[in-house]
Amino acid sequence: MGNNLLLIIDMQNVYLPGQPWSCPGILSAWEKIEALLNSKNTYFENVIFTRFLPTDNPKGTWADYNREYRDINENPWMSEMIPACKPYLEQYPLYTKHQYSSYTIPEIQELAKKADHVVLAGVVAECCVLFTAIDCMDAGSKVIYLKDACAGQNPDTEATVERLLHCHEPMHIQVMSCEDYTHLHD
Repeated sequence: MGNNLLLIIDMQNVYLPGQPWSCPGILSAWEKIEALLNSKNTYFENVIFTRFLPTDNPKGTWADYNREYRDINENPWMSEMIPACKPYLEQYPLYTKHQYSSYTIPEIQELAKKADHVVLAGVVAECCVLFTAIDCMDAGSKVIYLKDACAGQNPDTEATVERLLHCHEPMHIQVMSCEDYTHLHD
């Protein structure tokens, strides 16, 4: 099976349908993630959830970002993890980041260095997931991007992310479906 790290990135209420930063495929992506977590096979040595929260002392453009999105940032419900994640947060850790990339979290850096593959799922495909993929690749980790377990703000941007990541196959990354991933490990 190997030592694989699953990063479940930013499955927060603000990305649910009808919310300000809606990712229409978030619930479908969650179904794929949940199926992996509930599988009888153990696909992952480690599973980590991440969430984005603004920092109290933003620097540079992050100060502008916090001003622009103050109404969202100051609404605690928007930052909460989606309800379907909550039972899994009793079993797996949740780390907070203040930038797009989950790789900025020291604990993730350490586990990623030891992992055979860093497997990415979550939202927003064209932002936090993409930045995490790039940082992981730059650090020398082999990355698997689960395209049906990631959701973006629209199908066009999701497809653009896939095209960009395909440019780095097979050396740095593999883009695949959850079904393809599970078949690798059957």
